[in-house]
Amino acid sequence: MTAAKQPAAKSPRRAVAAADRTRQPTEVRRRLIVEAAVPLIAERGYAAVGVRDVAAAAGVSVGTVTYHFGSVQEILSEAMVLHIERYYAELSEAAEQATSGAEALRLLVDALFTEDTDRHWRMWFDYWNAGEQGTDAAFSGGQAHRYETWHQQIRALAQRGVTDGEFDADDLDGFTVRFAALADGLALQRLRQAPPLSTQDARRHLNRLIETELGSERRSPE
Repeated sequence: MTAAKQPAAKSPRRAVAAADRTRQPTEVRRRLIVEAAVPLIAERGYAAVGVRDVAAAAGVSVGTVTYHFGSVQEILSEAMVLHIERYYAELSEAAEQATSGAEALRLLVDALFTEDTDRHWRMWFDYWNAGEQGTDAAFSGGQAHRYETWHQQIRALAQRGVTDGEFDADDLDGFTVRFAALADGLALQRLRQAPPLSTQDARRHLNRLIETELGSERRSPE
């Protein structure tokens, strides 16, 4: 009697060498988590987002999130920084494409207040409020650096207009402070709507400041 033929044994699967495995570097994984946190903050606000929310949005485990970040505040702080840097980089790029300093400032004003920028302003104020919650020196230093960079961008556009002969001003530093302060104040009023403020009116107030302080005779369309 012939013995039944045994099926050929399968060759054991070779283990994938560590060097051949697809593994995302730490910085890539951190970036994915931070990117997932941005829309959560924009929609819910900084204080209403927790580590489980971020993990679910990023499609990773809570353990993965806590492995890469020491605290929820660290995640959300990096998310806000990412959004803010990206937002102001786009503003700067648009202004640099302008043919004059006056046009660049007008484009800046238009970009600061649109129907889509409420989300940015909400994150901007959340970012500053986070600085009042006992954060470390590095976080506070980052805040100061970003605001200094923002002032430099405003001043550079005004200086460009002076150089081009469009503006006449001897206190560009003062103008820069007042422009930034008015933009922040208008943004807060727009978010609170107390009293009501439209994007068109917010732009009008900023353009009026430019005309008054820099001697521009340009009138922006409303």
